[in-house]
Amino acid sequence: MISRIDLRGDALPEGGALRDLLPRAEFDVEAALDKVRPICEDVHHRGTAALIEYAQKFDGVTLERIRVPAEALAKALAELDPAVRAALEESIRRARIVHANQRRTEHTTQVVPGGTVTEKWVPVERVGLYAPGGRSVYPSSVVMNVVPAQEAGVESIALASPPQAEFDGLPHPTILAACALLGVDEVYAAGGAQAVAMFAYGTDECAPANMVTGPGNIWVAAAKRYFTGRIGIDTEAGPTEIAILADATADPVHVAADLISQAEHDPLAAAVLVTDSEELAAAVEKELEPQVAATRHVEDRIRPALAGRQSAIVLVRDLEDGLKVVDAYGAEHLEIQTADAAARAARVRNAGAIFVGPWAPVSLGDYCAGSNHVLPTGGCACHSSGLSVQSFLRGIHIVDYTRDALAEVTHHVVTLAEAEDLPAHGAALKARFGGAEPNEHSGWKVPGQ
Repeated sequence: MISRIDLRGDALPEGGALRDLLPRAEFDVEAALDKVRPICEDVHHRGTAALIEYAQKFDGVTLERIRVPAEALAKALAELDPAVRAALEESIRRARIVHANQRRTEHTTQVVPGGTVTEKWVPVERVGLYAPGGRSVYPSSVVMNVVPAQEAGVESIALASPPQAEFDGLPHPTILAACALLGVDEVYAAGGAQAVAMFAYGTDECAPANMVTGPGNIWVAAAKRYFTGRIGIDTEAGPTEIAILADATADPVHVAADLISQAEHDPLAAAVLVTDSEELAAAVEKELEPQVAATRHVEDRIRPALAGRQSAIVLVRDLEDGLKVVDAYGAEHLEIQTADAAARAARVRNAGAIFVGPWAPVSLGDYCAGSNHVLPTGGCACHSSGLSVQSFLRGIHIVDYTRDALAEVTHHVVTLAEAEDLPAHGAALKARFGGAEPNEHSGWKVPGQ
């Protein structure tokens, strides 16, 4: 059901050579660009009419308008299963606790007497959030996108999710109910690249956004790449991933269950176990069969995901090599199920989120840990972070110098400007002192003269 990769022989290679040995899903965003480009430009030129046409073509629904009416949001919340509502409310509560602590405050640094630099943090004005609605429906992703945007102070928040034929062309009612719980009343029945284009260009119904965030399929990822530079994005989310670093102390029942939990997302989902214990590897392989047989989505998602090239059990000589492997892999979700799990987790450099010990499974993070589950995939955790309040903030430096403070440093600025052959840069300062550098003859004492 799942393949093995044995790295117990010679010393592990480093860098890209090690990454090339590890399993990874094929996810060619660049190739998808050619298909999303005409869709995005069609939305640019025809707006709502194009969105309605794509809803018919891709989602099999006939729409008269894209924006979801307020009464549909209210109805979805009123009809929401009370247990689901309670679970969403707890997810929101915990996410707010964590994300509220991510807020940044303005800070002023006195560089010299009379010279200060203040860094203030300003939220983007408007964001477009995307909630998938194809193979699965993710109200939890609504929570994970909306809460950090709200805690950052974003004033205008809109959300798009694909229209569903079984719900009269509206997004899934649980998505709508989650929006209502969060106070998001601007919701659009639009999916895929066309939804990203709607936010990037704006239409007669939807004002353009400064930023688009949220997970999606390859077409959403390709559209984000297409608009990079025009709008801000969080990440080009690829297929979901779990990596588990485990030793002989790990429970194979837990490990197998956690691998399956990610495999049920998508046939391209990656499930990777890294272990120095051949006994654990064998026990997990044995445990997978009955657990897979007892769940749903077996043939269309779980078996293809576990059997795919993106999933494997990776055998290593020891946990030191295991740490090197998981750092090279840079998993979206990394579980540490070893003795001294917390100490080993502290040494990990590359992961979207780290789950420590047997009682912190990835599923907890997906819903109710308080952490964010919108995380970098495809090895991007080596340079990118998950979604957070900071994702929606911009740091702006405010420079405030007095005449004396400027006079004191003018000779350094002029020197550096001349060194870069940019004399007008220096002249811009000298112009403030009668066209010359300030010195003792002009009444301005320069240090060192």
